[in-house]
Amino acid sequence: WGLWTGEHGMGAGLDPAAVQRIADLGLTPLGARENLALLDLALHDTAAVSVPVRLNTRALQQRAATLPAVLRGLIRTPARRASAGSGPGALSVEQSLAQHLAALPAPDRADALLGLVRNHVAAVLRHSDADAISPQRPFSDIGFDSLGAVELRNRLNSATGLRLPATLIFDYPNPKALAEHIGSKLMAVEPAVPRKPAVPRTPADEPIAIVSMACRYPGGVTSPEDLWDLVSQGRDAVSFFPDDRGWDTDALYDPRPGTSGKTSTREGGFLYDAADFDPEFFGISPREAQAMDPQQRLLLETAWEAFERAGIDPQSRHGSDAGVFAGVMYHDWSTRLTDVPEEVAGYLGNGGLASVVSGRVAYALGLEGPAVTVDTACSSSL
Repeated sequence: WGLWTGEHGMGAGLDPAAVQRIADLGLTPLGARENLALLDLALHDTAAVSVPVRLNTRALQQRAATLPAVLRGLIRTPARRASAGSGPGALSVEQSLAQHLAALPAPDRADALLGLVRNHVAAVLRHSDADAISPQRPFSDIGFDSLGAVELRNRLNSATGLRLPATLIFDYPNPKALAEHIGSKLMAVEPAVPRKPAVPRTPADEPIAIVSMACRYPGGVTSPEDLWDLVSQGRDAVSFFPDDRGWDTDALYDPRPGTSGKTSTREGGFLYDAADFDPEFFGISPREAQAMDPQQRLLLETAWEAFERAGIDPQSRHGSDAGVFAGVMYHDWSTRLTDVPEEVAGYLGNGGLASVVSGRVAYALGLEGPAVTVDTACSSSL
């Protein structure tokens, strides 16, 4: 079946732009009346397999080079006329673009590729101006879905002459990363990266070394230095309940231990600034940030700080094979939420999953090594 439009079926939840995008692919959306008529025809047909769909052959012909095999045989592709530029020795689209880029200085080449990608991203999203497309903002945050991913892939295939996969925006999740990938494919070399300062090698008998730390602990501890001061001075990290979490502390308190739904203490170990998180800094939407387990937010912050404390620009590790290994025990934050806004509910799955904790850091920093979350109960942090 093609897409069913109207008040029922998958088409009911799509906006007009998404419906038009499907039509542009050559699969004309149909209403319930037309689809039911096709169903009647299929039931009376003797064919072993029926495909009730209305094809826009003109749209299919325009994307003939990227059509799946099952559709390619349903259209006629007109033979290309010979032209002055199509004889022996003529350059392909890919070769022509690569030749043009090779003649540019490296900074201009990067700008040209980024401009190419941003223009096509803007066209897919129906923006009139490519300036609306931020180079480092994830595709998932600017309105891309699977249909948009396929359309962008098709557009870039035609513009560059490359054969790019449908998973393109997932492998290279923002315009800048995608432009660098296309550049490396066209030029058959890796994109230029800033020269990194030499890092002293550790001796062979030290396969593991701690080169940086960042932390958050009760008692106002926001750095390893704070932790050392707390321990060396013998200060108490236990303090009163925070007053910014919506807790009715007077109603919660009961001096009798074991009372159901009550606490017999007025103090505990708390991170008072746990809610202070800048989602835009990490390319995360405010809605998604509300659905994130505070552990994910804090780990993002401390991961970034750990790089900076080591004297490493976090963005310089983008695309590297660095791994993320996170020990996490508790995963029940989202299950304790009682009043979740509808616009936030869709993010709760990723916001509370343990497996996402390490992946969140890897995705935000562009690290392409292993991303592993370990839960061994109380020993998780080991």
